[in-house]
Amino acid sequence: MSDNPTEVEATALPLPDYRLLEIAGRDAMAFAQAQFMNDVAALADGQWQWSGWLTPKGRVVALFALLRLDQQTLWLLLPDFAPADLAAALGTYVFRSHVTMTTRNDLRVSGARDAHDTAPGRQFFRAPDTASMSLGWPGDRGIDIRPGRDDGDDGKDAISDPGWYQADLRAGIPRLVFTQSAQWTPQQLSLERLAAYSVKKGCYPGQEIVARTHFLGQAKRGLVLLQAEVPLAAGDPVSDGTRETGQVVSASGDWALAVAPLGTRIMESRERSVREQPFEG
Repeated sequence: MSDNPTEVEATALPLPDYRLLEIAGRDAMAFAQAQFMNDVAALADGQWQWSGWLTPKGRVVALFALLRLDQQTLWLLLPDFAPADLAAALGTYVFRSHVTMTTRNDLRVSGARDAHDTAPGRQFFRAPDTASMSLGWPGDRGIDIRPGRDDGDDGKDAISDPGWYQADLRAGIPRLVFTQSAQWTPQQLSLERLAAYSVKKGCYPGQEIVARTHFLGQAKRGLVLLQAEVPLAAGDPVSDGTRETGQVVSASGDWALAVAPLGTRIMESRERSVREQPFEG
């Protein structure tokens, strides 16, 4: 396997709604371990994991890929959530920790379909000569991060290619628009599929709710993938044909993710026919 991310670069697809927040400093690892829902301490340099930040009531504020560059540097790859907003919210918990948080507007995120040459599992690879890195993404795709930005667009209101967005949904990656942030627990979003949270590490915001739900077997709702005859929107109700059973969390075109009771068949959304589909990957 080559360490040169040539394939990703050759088929680069701009992803302006994926942005980066850097957390750096001698206390960066301890701070992230105390705040985020996955076990940051389990990562070695050059590894990444899914993770997120929760409310004290265990609701997912933001879902992200967390990359460990070295002992004092983490990158958070954020779909949808503004890095500056997350940094401001996290800043209230820094206290005397030696931590800095920087929105990396100097880095551009792009994707590639059928990127079989990207790093497998939790590894990413880095090319120091170009300061770029690539990591595998669900659905035989790759994410590439390198210097540069799109002229005149800070990405705040930008949307990625619809095909890429829909591929995220089909892989079970919930894309949380503002109205869906802080609404759902990790279990309701079926984030165990992404190994995105830990029930064994120490305390973090919302950890008690997450652990209790896990160990008492109280997860009654989860994520389902839907394909609709007409487009759905986040917040739309879904029905089993006779009663409302759940709500759309993420949607793009005819694809949507909804939270619904486990084992419930979804028939429609506001009398629009939908079909449940298996997740990809």
